Amino acid sequence: MECLRHELGGPDASGRRSPVPIPGSEFIMEVDTVVVAIGQGSNPLVPRTTKDLEITKKGNIVADLATGATSKAGVFAGGDVVTGAATVILAMGAGRTAAKSIHAYLTGSGSSK
Repeated sequence: MECLRHELGGPDASGRRSPVPIPGSEFIMEVDTVVVAIGQGSNPLVPRTTKDLEITKKGNIVADLATGATSKAGVFAGGDVVTGAATVILAMGAGRTAAKSIHAYLTGSGSSK
């Protein structure tokens, strides 16, 4: 992965300082995996194309936070598509919760624990 170091520049009109690239500070970092978490909004394609899927006014999928279950049987959701932009840690937790619920749903075990 190619990286570029930054430093804080001078304050703008609102007093906020923004990052400014440091010329010549490029470096390569060897990595196996990169997880991109940029806090974008949810993709409108899924709610728009999935009948009976309840969504919020902001276009997020309505899901039970304890199970990830949505208004459509057999469909589970978690992370930014449910909560809006949040942290990777919260999304990972929601994914784990949904995975347990999906397992329970598919195996008929009735328990998401």
